[in-house]
Amino acid sequence: MNDTNYIAGLIKILEPPKQKILKNNLFMTQFRAQIPQLRNTRIVRLTFWGNLARDVATYYKVNDYLLIEGYLSIRIKKNSKLNFSKSKKVEITALKVYPFFLNYDRSSSKT
Repeated sequence: MNDTNYIAGLIKILEPPKQKILKNNLFMTQFRAQIPQLRNTRIVRLTFWGNLARDVATYYKVNDYLLIEGYLSIRIKKNSKLNFSKSKKVEITALKVYPFFLNYDRSSSKT
């Protein structure tokens, strides 16, 4: 069973985006990302579809920060060997992406 919720937040790309072309020339891009928090930093898997997937794979790289909007899913995977062992994975299917720039040069501003 999957629980889905709409989410918006800041993420940091941890690995190079992996792009796949599925049937009917549908683009899909996935990568792991970090949700920075003061406590308990979380790692999630981000999935992008269509033209957005192609743009993300083209323009963004490791250590870039993005503002994203999308749907949050929690995938529960049961271990086939042990019935009581469960693994929970967090995945975000992103619908909108905005670049977030951190390099502000204070020397160029007027005082």
